Amino acid sequence: MNGELLSILEAIERDKGIDREILIQAIEAGVATAAKKSEGMSEEQEAVATLDRKTGKITVVVEGRPIAEAGLTRIAAQIAKQVILQKIREAERDVIFTEFQGRIGDIVTGTVHRFERGDIIVELGRAEAVLPKSERIPHEEYHQGDRVQGYVLEVRKSTKGPSIVLSRTHEGFIRGLFALEVPEINEGIVEIKGIAREAGDRTKIAVSSTDDKVDCVGACVGMRGTRVKNIVRELHGEKIDIIRWHNDPKEFIAAALSPAKILEIEPAGEKEALVIVDDDQLSLAIGKKGQNVRLASKLTGWQLEINSRTQRTGVDAPLRGLEGVGPALEEKLTQAGITTLRQLAGMTLEQLTAIKGVGEKTAQKLLETAQSALISGGVPAAPPAAAEPSVETAGPAAPAEPAPESDDAAPSVEEKPEESQG
Repeated sequence: MNGELLSILEAIERDKGIDREILIQAIEAGVATAAKKSEGMSEEQEAVATLDRKTGKITVVVEGRPIAEAGLTRIAAQIAKQVILQKIREAERDVIFTEFQGRIGDIVTGTVHRFERGDIIVELGRAEAVLPKSERIPHEEYHQGDRVQGYVLEVRKSTKGPSIVLSRTHEGFIRGLFALEVPEINEGIVEIKGIAREAGDRTKIAVSSTDDKVDCVGACVGMRGTRVKNIVRELHGEKIDIIRWHNDPKEFIAAALSPAKILEIEPAGEKEALVIVDDDQLSLAIGKKGQNVRLASKLTGWQLEINSRTQRTGVDAPLRGLEGVGPALEEKLTQAGITTLRQLAGMTLEQLTAIKGVGEKTAQKLLETAQSALISGGVPAAPPAAAEPSVETAGPAAPAEPAPESDDAAPSVEEKPEESQG
């Protein structure tokens, strides 16, 4: 029996990864507790059990008096069994906790085991992890037995054992997938400089190379796009823009706003920039519901404002020609430091009425007209003054110039491909 005990301990150590010394200590503690129960001893009295590491023989000493194994009653033996099993469970939990605590930030693969209140319980071999609904990519559906990959977000201790939390929306999930697919990243040749993501929809990732002979974008895309396609497949169709990182902020911003073509980038403050594009590139630069410029701002760390060429011409145009602004009013505004449409549209009613000679009604009208012109991207011309017809000077009426297209007339993002996978 003693030899069998040592064999069992070796098997537990091998299968569960629990150190045999921990198991032996658990057995000794369990037998000592059982001996005290069998002898009717109080908690304060001392009982010591020792397991011989070579023979497997157990000896028990109670208050300096040795007790034979046969002296342990069946109830005491049952108590010993319960204590030993409890110790083994605690040791196994500690082993799992230590293992996954060191894997925070890694990608793990498991299978869908069951569903609990909207969360998915994922089986990871001898451990279970939870994939909360909040950490899942929108519109993803899983069934029991499906394979699932996740980013180890957090590992906590609980009364039921280690709680392992997975995520598929975290930016680290993208970083981990690229590290698995692109050997150059693990080798340190290609470096991921930044990631901006809206899970389930689109991701922008900036990469650079420490070796001039290695194209960082090409390495991430792979031969015929195989590497990035594998990642897109894992993300269930999420678009990925792979951007070349630049030291020059202007070049980096222009790359981050791809696939839109940029005409000009003007710094507008601390980490702020005004980006000028052709009219037909405006909706592409902004993206569906502002997504492209929003992700580009997050990736670069710059607050970006997008203007079309027409809008840029309008906001910097002089105030003369704006409806309601004559020479006298223009002079008053100029003296107050207001010379362009952008400046006028940014004023408050109180600031305008503080200018000598500008009443509340005039200020209200100026603000409405300026803000309307700023949105439409042009300065509406003031109506021409009435003039008496002159036969000598009358001629054929000049054709009216077409009004500049509004933002709504620009092609939508859905009509032009957004993704740039290389």
